[in-house]
Amino acid sequence: MSGELARGGGGAPVGLRASHADRERVVDTLRIAAGDGRLTAEELDERLEVALSARTLGELAGLTADLPADAAGEVKDVVRIEQQGGSAVRGDGWAVPRRLEVQSSWGDVTLDFTDAVITYDTLHVDLDMRGGTLRLVTRPGVVVETDSLVVEYAQVKTRPAGDSGTPVVLRVEVGGRLRYGKVVARGRRGFLRRSRTP
Repeated sequence: MSGELARGGGGAPVGLRASHADRERVVDTLRIAAGDGRLTAEELDERLEVALSARTLGELAGLTADLPADAAGEVKDVVRIEQQGGSAVRGDGWAVPRRLEVQSSWGDVTLDFTDAVITYDTLHVDLDMRGGTLRLVTRPGVVVETDSLVVEYAQVKTRPAGDSGTPVVLRVEVGGRLRYGKVVARGRRGFLRRSRTP
């Protein structure tokens, strides 16, 4: 299959070496295409294996040559979440916008970046939350900053970025106002351990 998939590429310099970012973009596109029903689970597994070991742009281009140009979905500049007394979740395969406006009263909002499609290097979260929790589920390379957040009778729990040796792929800048609520940022394992604690 790899020889067949290496053909094509829409005029791309097929012999040019692929970067980690190039591979990640193709992996994200393939996952979304599978979620839309364009690829079977077997096809997805096979193409992911090729994508992760691809050395050139030509190999990567072949993996998405039979998918529509918009298979990765439209990544919007601004997305708005508005709710009262409920919960909103952005999880597997969601496309991270450039700016996210969150208006929430007495409810929770979860932004899970574990398998998110990241095309921008910065996400600006404009928060207007009263009586709820904003959960940010991070992964290596995702850094959360809350320096510009105004807090009133609320808690902010984030881990310092530190120097893990992993390049930063997304910087999440949380600003706005939080009243009587919490902002918690940690990896998925951290949330799982927390939920098991009696």
